[in-house]
Amino acid sequence: MDPQVIEKVVQEMSNFSPDMGELQGVTLLQGICDIWDTIYNFQARDGDIVVASYPKSGTTWMQEILDLIVLDGDVERSLRAPCFIKVPFLEMGHTSLEVADSMPSPRILKTHLPVQLVPPSFWEKDVKVVYVARNPKDCMVSYYYFHKMDQTMADPGNWEDFFSNFMSGKVTWGDWFDHVIGWWKAKDHHKILYIFYEDMIEDPRREILKVMKFLGKDFPEDVVQKILQHTSFKSMKNNPVVNFSCLPESVFDQSVTSFMRKGKL
Repeated sequence: MDPQVIEKVVQEMSNFSPDMGELQGVTLLQGICDIWDTIYNFQARDGDIVVASYPKSGTTWMQEILDLIVLDGDVERSLRAPCFIKVPFLEMGHTSLEVADSMPSPRILKTHLPVQLVPPSFWEKDVKVVYVARNPKDCMVSYYYFHKMDQTMADPGNWEDFFSNFMSGKVTWGDWFDHVIGWWKAKDHHKILYIFYEDMIEDPRREILKVMKFLGKDFPEDVVQKILQHTSFKSMKNNPVVNFSCLPESVFDQSVTSFMRKGKL
C-alpha cells in the first residue's frame, strides 16, 4: 500500500472536528454530515462484503476475520496494510472512499451507520453484510473510554453525563437501541448475517464457521485454526496493522487508554 495514501487518510482523520451534527434525527460527527452527499452516493458493487455495527461492538475483530476468510487464511497477505486502509470506513472521509473505489473486488467495507442511512446502492447490488451486536452495558463502557482516547471525538465528560447521552442517543452514530433493532429487522429482507459479540467470545471457532458459510467458503481445519489464532485478542492487540499504533496521538492517544482494552465480557 502506498505510504502517501495512508498519510493522506491519517491527515483527514486528524482534521475531523469533534463538533456534532445530525442527519435524519441521528447524531453524527459534523465532519460526516459535511461530506454526506459523497457518502450517500457511494457506489456499492456486486460481491461487496460489509461489516456493520454500532461502535465498540467487535468491528475490528470481525474485519480481520472477514479479511482472512476472503484471503483463504493467508496471514501474510492480511498484513499488507493497516486495517483502516484494507477495509475502508465509509464515514471516514473522501480519501477512504477513494481507496474503496480503487480496490479490486471482492471488497470488504466498514460502516457504523444505522440501517436507514446506508447508501441505497448497497441494497441495489448483490452485497453481503455481517452485522455485529454487543450488549449495551459493555458497549457503553467501551465507547466511553474510546471517546477519551479518540481525539477526533467530543470529550465524554464524566461517566454520569456520558451515560445520559448514550441512553438518549446523543452520541455519535446515534441510539444503540434503534441501531441494533433496525439492523435486526433488515436481516429479513437483505443478505445480512447477524452476529453477537458475546457469541464470538464464547466460541469464536463456531462464529467463524458461520461467517465462512455465509460467504460460501469451506476450509480445512488447519486453515480455520490459523484464522482463529490470528484473530485472537492477544494476536490482534500485538498486531500493528490492527491495533492502530500507526496513528499519531493527535488522532488516537493510546497513552490515555489502548484501542484494544480487554477483549472479553
